Amino acid sequence: MTAATDDLTLDLTEDERAELAAYEAGRRDRRLGWLLIVTGIVGAVAAVTLLLERIQLLVDPSYIPSCSLNPVLSCGSVMTTEQARVFGFPNPVIGVAAFPVVAVVGAGILAGAAYARWFWAGLQVGVTFGVGFVAWLIAQSLYEINALCPYCMVVWVVMVPLFWQVTVRNAEAGVLGAGLARSGAVRVARAWSVLAVALVYLLVTLLILQRFWDYWSSLL
Repeated sequence: MTAATDDLTLDLTEDERAELAAYEAGRRDRRLGWLLIVTGIVGAVAAVTLLLERIQLLVDPSYIPSCSLNPVLSCGSVMTTEQARVFGFPNPVIGVAAFPVVAVVGAGILAGAAYARWFWAGLQVGVTFGVGFVAWLIAQSLYEINALCPYCMVVWVVMVPLFWQVTVRNAEAGVLGAGLARSGAVRVARAWSVLAVALVYLLVTLLILQRFWDYWSSLL
């Protein structure tokens, strides 16, 4: 709520304040619902496309994936590495299974579903694993594989706001502890959400530019 709204709440009764707080929480959850739908769909499309490309590469080792554009942006170089099958199967399988669930959860929120605390905690575990796995894959792509997969980068893009917004929502709702829910850090995280996500994007972009600067500069 804004400072002006906070001033108005001074004239409200306790019940009216609780009703206003519930309305604001519901409105934030609806915005989160839309975010879950969009990131879930985009992530699922990227994961399915990656999996299909990987299957095609298995069928025909000479196949050049559609996302192999140059020596740096090269899905083929990434797909054949050990990092691309960390758990013994192609990494995109995780996205194919997880992202549709994210979209369905978002649709449920917009339809009025009220999920239990344990459900939100489970979603928190999922997005935390997801963003951690993405961070590891970014480091591997930049400093071990020495190539970038464009479709993988789409997944990187959607995981950042997905993790941030789910975490802020859970922190506000007390899923991550009552103490954190009452802290000012949660309000700061909510207020600066867009900037925080933008800074992560900027950091990754700068790392990519720095790591492959020799190639990028050769194109100028």
